[in-house]
Amino acid sequence: MIIIFSVLILLASLLLIGVVLIQKSKGGGLASNVSSYNQMLGVRKTTDFVEKLTWGLAIFICVLSIFTSIAAGSTKKTESKIGNAPQTEQAAAAIPTQGAATSTPAASK
Repeated sequence: MIIIFSVLILLASLLLIGVVLIQKSKGGGLASNVSSYNQMLGVRKTTDFVEKLTWGLAIFICVLSIFTSIAAGSTKKTESKIGNAPQTEQAAAAIPTQGAATSTPAASK
């Protein structure tokens, strides 16, 4: 499920990059580059579509990201069995303390 959400987020992100690159910074957008289609589609209609598509893709990515984090959080319910296990005296003695220096016997020549 997480993989499906991740692939959808990736595809929507790539599409959003393309849509943003189509737009112009001052609101001209796609319609300003294609002057012959302005009579047929209208400048305002093309700009509205690109703007709505941008907002729709951004909201889609946000919603999918929230669903992915919820799905990832529900699958990671593991508990440490080592932390709950009681230690015996032999096991506690075998674990070196943090400040203790370990010495290795020197090899004889």
